[in-house]
Amino acid sequence: MAFETISVTRKGAVAVLLLNRPDKLNAMNSKMKEEVALALAELEGDEAVRVAVVTGAGDKAFVAGADITEFAGKTPVDQWAGYGHTSLYNVVDRFHKPIIAMINGYCLGGGCELAMACDIRIASDRAQLGQPEINIGIIPGGGGSQRLPRLVGMGKAMELILTGDRIPATEALRIGLVDEVVPHDQLDSRTMELANKIAEKSPAAVRLAKEAVKASARLPIDQGLRFEQSLFSIVFSTQDKEEGVRAFLEKRPPRWTGR
Repeated sequence: MAFETISVTRKGAVAVLLLNRPDKLNAMNSKMKEEVALALAELEGDEAVRVAVVTGAGDKAFVAGADITEFAGKTPVDQWAGYGHTSLYNVVDRFHKPIIAMINGYCLGGGCELAMACDIRIASDRAQLGQPEINIGIIPGGGGSQRLPRLVGMGKAMELILTGDRIPATEALRIGLVDEVVPHDQLDSRTMELANKIAEKSPAAVRLAKEAVKASARLPIDQGLRFEQSLFSIVFSTQDKEEGVRAFLEKRPPRWTGR
């Protein structure tokens, strides 16, 4: 499928989704959101792809925010109608395969919300993150007010959203907004190392494990534990479980099929 604002490159079992508007610091417009959602739907059905990586084109930005030019003249009805379809951020959050944000620069506003919707966030030491919407008289609208407190706690999320301040990658790591910070020139290699490591695992078990961890942010502990037990029981019906046990007993590498 041909795209205007993004590109998708397959590197073995890893698909790299490049947000490609470097002249606009990869600001996210409606077209980009639509194309990212379409690309993820395509990758969802591609059994050869086991992990997705999202990053920005150029050396300056992952996504510097929403394309503000689209806000001018927009009415409340226009904006509400836009929520009638599943938002991109929820599409990313519900993507069944592991998805890693490779944060190569500015990660602000909608870009930060996109990164938070991913499963793992690895940042360049040059990256800056934040929710600066308050500075133009609006608030986060892509999940920032909900996902940020779950990652960094209520107080720090309130501070970042109400001040609109940017923070460096090292501070984002300290508060739990990103999971790892690496030198800029090692960002690609480290991200691909992690993506390939995950891709080597059983696709069936990875998907169920992701579902279980995601549920921990949405369910009370008793329900979450019961849900985990259900998924643990389901995994015993897979061919991968049989292959994994057999390979362990035979002291050989497993050959996963995802079945």
